[in-house]
Amino acid sequence: MPNKPLLIVSDASNDSVLTAIRAGFAVRLTYTPDFEVIEDKAIAGGFIAVIDGRVYDASFASRLRELSDQLSRDSEGENLLDFMALGAELRAKVDASSIEPRTYADGADAGKILTFDGISADLRERVGNVESAPRVYDYGEVVSSADGIAHVTGLSGVRYGELLDFGNGAIGVTMDVVEDKTGVAVIDGEVSTASVARMTGRIAEVAVGYELLGRVVDPLGRPLDGDPLPVHKMRPLESAAPSIMHRANVDTPLETGILAIDSMIPIGRGQRELIIGDRQTGKTSIALQTILSQKGRGVLCVYCAIGQKASSVASVVKTLSDADALEYTVVVTANASSSAAMQYLAPYAACAIAEEFMYSGRDALVIYDDLSKHAAAYRALSLLLRRPSGREAYPGDVFYLHSRLLERAARMSEELGGGSLTALPIVETMAGDISAYIPTNVISITDGQIYLESDLFSAGQRPAVNVGLSVSRVGRAAQSKAMRDVSGALRLDVAQYNEMAVFAQFGADVDSATANMLRSGEAVMELLRQPETQLYTLADQVALLLAKTIGLFANMPRRDVREASALLLQRLHDVAGGVMRNIQITGKLEPTDREIITHEIEAFAFYKTITTPPEPERKGAVKDTDYVKR
Repeated sequence: MPNKPLLIVSDASNDSVLTAIRAGFAVRLTYTPDFEVIEDKAIAGGFIAVIDGRVYDASFASRLRELSDQLSRDSEGENLLDFMALGAELRAKVDASSIEPRTYADGADAGKILTFDGISADLRERVGNVESAPRVYDYGEVVSSADGIAHVTGLSGVRYGELLDFGNGAIGVTMDVVEDKTGVAVIDGEVSTASVARMTGRIAEVAVGYELLGRVVDPLGRPLDGDPLPVHKMRPLESAAPSIMHRANVDTPLETGILAIDSMIPIGRGQRELIIGDRQTGKTSIALQTILSQKGRGVLCVYCAIGQKASSVASVVKTLSDADALEYTVVVTANASSSAAMQYLAPYAACAIAEEFMYSGRDALVIYDDLSKHAAAYRALSLLLRRPSGREAYPGDVFYLHSRLLERAARMSEELGGGSLTALPIVETMAGDISAYIPTNVISITDGQIYLESDLFSAGQRPAVNVGLSVSRVGRAAQSKAMRDVSGALRLDVAQYNEMAVFAQFGADVDSATANMLRSGEAVMELLRQPETQLYTLADQVALLLAKTIGLFANMPRRDVREASALLLQRLHDVAGGVMRNIQITGKLEPTDREIITHEIEAFAFYKTITTPPEPERKGAVKDTDYVKR
């Protein structure tokens, strides 16, 4: 970039204007700069001067752009834009005898007649309020740009995390500030060494609000589903987590509709529960089932896809749309084809959107799918910025990368609205290694984990939850009273069955007590097997677990458990619908309700018989016995 001062004007032949500009700068700078004059009709009047690393922008084009931005952001400006849109209609009727008067709909000027003179006066007032003094800002020179990273010199006042404008729609975020240059991650657009960087004075922010529900946006809040998105409020991507004094206890369940999770690994509103497992073990399915289960419960959801294929994101959107769950869900996506900077910003944008719901007093759920790809994107940016690498080539602050994100999940105190933000991060492991760097980091940050095992998934157990390695540190405090009353022994039963099944698979001889325990455990595992399309309500889960406690499934052939459970629920909803609704609404299992449900389960066991041919006996298998009470 030349060191000689530049002066850009729309008409270089107007000597009087050039003389006035030079005189003005002579007063401002105490010397007369020797400008290299360039003519550019695009600035539409005024001038742009570049002197000693600073830009003085007094062009008409910039003023019009600022006015347009102001009008589009300001509510009164939106009214003015609406008035301008009515201009064609008014002109078409100007000679008509019956022109209905139009008035302002609301605001301080409510009732004021809308006329051409009124529009003109409003616009003149707005234009008159625009400052005429030139905008002065530093500019930076791009010394290198490759692989989504630009190094810029000359921005002495730049801040960490500030957005930079490179022109032609290219923007970046400052990620490295050192003495002689600034490292910038390019978010969008193309940047070359011919580009000029300008500070915007803004940090990265995203559009928030209820207008985003049902929409698919990128980490900057720009719509990706084709329809325009009205922006009424912006929120910074990064913000401080709520303090301890601002938080309340996590004691309200966030029901997933999955029996294995709600009964043994409960999730509370405001909790951070990790979903971890190998590739293709059903992690995203659990997250989507949780979103679908929030229908009618008042929980607003944000699904964040990081580094996924566009086809996978489209499949998720279709699943939500088909189940009418998109109306209370926002999808934030940075696809695999997006820049590493976009993938790095995606979870923070999703968290900011969900935070807006929380601070407005609503319950929100945010899912990060997944933080393994997020850490990989941050590692790529850090290595390109030449930061020192540590374990597995990750930078030293990778723990802080996720802790400052997940700590923003909370349940707020009643004085601050009582809203909550529940986070379900997803982490992918390699060959079941949960001791790798990123899994151990996120496990230490979250309040528990749901571990999905490949062997269980291959064996057909869905969801493939390993109860031994899964835990919820909130525990039974996040369960409803009805669930606590019936699920106490379930986790122990599953753990004992898994332990004894290891010996039985080798054909070892077992005594009758062990054989009964194995038979009962097989029935319980079949009861916990749940298709992706099936979601249980709280009342359904309580009824099934109560039936398990009574012993309905103890001696039942495993192949009959699913059909029996479906018939039992149908019977309970038919003959004890009031009791089931009472459990669902209150979350309690009153003694009288328990007595009615127990009576109906016993009646079902006595009268119902499932007629299926016996399974062929196999070596080492436990024989099934008749389960019907005579």
